[in-house]
Amino acid sequence: MKTMLLLMERRRTILDTLYESISSHLPQCDVFRLDEAQQQNLAGFFRDHAPSGYDRVVIYSRLKRLKGQVRVLSFVPGLVFFEYDAWQNYASEDKRFGQYSKFYRALPGCRVISSGCGVSRRLRSEGIDARFVPKGFDDRVITDLGRERDIFAAFLGSTNNQSYAARRRTLEAIGEGFPLEVTRTNPGGDYAEMLNRIRVFVSVDTGMGEYMLKNFESMAAGCVLLAQDQGAEENEAVGFKDMENVVLYRSAEEAVERLKMLRDSPELCDRLAAAGRRHANEHFTFSRLGELIALAIAAPMPAAKAPPFFDRLIARIKYPWMLRCVH
Repeated sequence: MKTMLLLMERRRTILDTLYESISSHLPQCDVFRLDEAQQQNLAGFFRDHAPSGYDRVVIYSRLKRLKGQVRVLSFVPGLVFFEYDAWQNYASEDKRFGQYSKFYRALPGCRVISSGCGVSRRLRSEGIDARFVPKGFDDRVITDLGRERDIFAAFLGSTNNQSYAARRRTLEAIGEGFPLEVTRTNPGGDYAEMLNRIRVFVSVDTGMGEYMLKNFESMAAGCVLLAQDQGAEENEAVGFKDMENVVLYRSAEEAVERLKMLRDSPELCDRLAAAGRRHANEHFTFSRLGELIALAIAAPMPAAKAPPFFDRLIARIKYPWMLRCVH
C-alpha cells in the first residue's frame, strides 16, 4: 500500500514525532509539508503530485482551508482526514458548529480519524466512516525530570481564541477560589520544562467532549492531572480513573475543593502523579499512537461514489489529472 501524507508546514503544536511514527508503520509513505497557500490550492499541488498513484491520501489541515475544495477532493482516491479539531462540530458556541459534518458528507467514501471517542461515534451515526485514536504526547520531548516543583497549580495554554472562551471562564471561576497560575510558553523544550515545575496541572476542556493534548502531556511530565470530566464514554476510552490515575471535576467549585484536598495530601499527590505517568507512558506516546493511526489509515475503505457527471466534465477541462483518479 502506498500512502501520500499531506501535512501543515507550520503548527504551534509540534507533531513531528507522531508524523514519523505514522510513516514508519506504513509500507510506503511519501510525506509532503504544505504551506498555507498550497493547502488552499490542492488542485495546484495535485497537478504536480498526482494522487492517482496512491492507495491512500491522508490530509492534516484546517477545515477553513479545505471546505471550499470539495470538488477537487471528490476525485482523490482513498481520502483520509486526520483531525484533532472535529470536537468543534458539536460545540454549539463554536463558529465551526456543524461544519465538519457538512464537509465530510459532501465527500462520501472518505475516512476521518478523530481524537474523540464520542465525536467518532456521532460522526458514524451520520454515515461518515470515522475511526478513533486519542491524542497523546511527544515522548521525545516530554518526560518527568524528577525536579522539585515550585508551582502548585497551573494551566498552560491559550485562552484568547474564540473557541476557548468557555475555557477562559472556567479558569477564572477556579482562580477565584484557589491560587492558579495561567500562562503560556514556547512549544517544545520550554513547555516541557514548565510542566516539570507544576505539581497539579489543571486541565480545562470546557465544551470539547474529549481530552486535549495537555492532559496526556502533563501526566507524562509527572504532574497530578486535575481534568474536567468529559463523561463515562471518553473516560473509558482513554482509561481515566478518578482518584486512581487522574482527578476529575465537574464544576469550578468541585475543582477548588479537589485542589484544596490535594494541597493537604502530599502523599496522595505522589501516588496519583506516579500512576498517571505510568498510564501516559504505556498508552499515549506518539510512538505508540502513530502505529494505531497507521492501522486506521490502512483499514479497507468504504465504497466511494464517482463524482457527478458535471464535475467530471469540469475536471476534463480544468483538472485533467483528476480523471486519472476516477476508477
